Amino acid sequence: MAVVDKDTNGSHGVAAVERALSIVEAVEASAEPQTLAEIAQRTDLYKSTILRLLVTLEGRGLIVRWSDGRYALGPAAFRLGLAYNRFDQLRGHAIQVLHDLVNKGSESASIHIRHDATTRLCLCRVDSKHSTLDRISEGDLLPLDRGAAGRLLLAFEGKKGAAYDRLRSECFALSTGEREPGCSGMAAPIFGVEGVIKATLSLSGPGERFTKERIASMRKLLMKAAATITANLGGTFPGEHAGTNRRAK
Repeated sequence: MAVVDKDTNGSHGVAAVERALSIVEAVEASAEPQTLAEIAQRTDLYKSTILRLLVTLEGRGLIVRWSDGRYALGPAAFRLGLAYNRFDQLRGHAIQVLHDLVNKGSESASIHIRHDATTRLCLCRVDSKHSTLDRISEGDLLPLDRGAAGRLLLAFEGKKGAAYDRLRSECFALSTGEREPGCSGMAAPIFGVEGVIKATLSLSGPGERFTKERIASMRKLLMKAAATITANLGGTFPGEHAGTNRRAK
């Protein structure tokens, strides 16, 4: 997200933090290290402002400058990722369940969490054993309002409307070509200890494999898996799968 290079809120400290974070986000969002000009284009900041903030970011290890003058994420970003996993056990509880789903013949299995106001993050992913796959990788940012996993997050976060009421009632969402043409997906919610939605578990792949029969069989696997992860997190899954709410041994 572009950050205008001026202090609009009257707080120089807050503005400086926002600018610094926008630089980190600009570097993180690219598959390749970024030049100063590219960072300036992505952030709408003056190059002089970027250079000043890069000194601090490099000093903290969040950004490193390559020998060719381009900038990439530094080792402190890796440390932050490890710290996130220590504080949030979702990935650890979910990854084996994703492998189990794929081993049972499901489509590719993913965990999605809210990232910001408009996007969701693919926290972890296990590709199916089929020869053709949909294009999603761990760390990808996807639309929050398109796709089964995103709409289900919105539903359990209180989004109003008859369609979202139905998603909450069924604890299930199905999408066909909604996020990407030719791609289909289904999702179920994962709840934390306080009963609020923690994430969504999705199965996704090429639409031609989402036949009526496969949707029915994968839905059963999906719901049981979501209930298992919920139980492992200490939460309670509603409805017919509530009996699955016991911690995995």
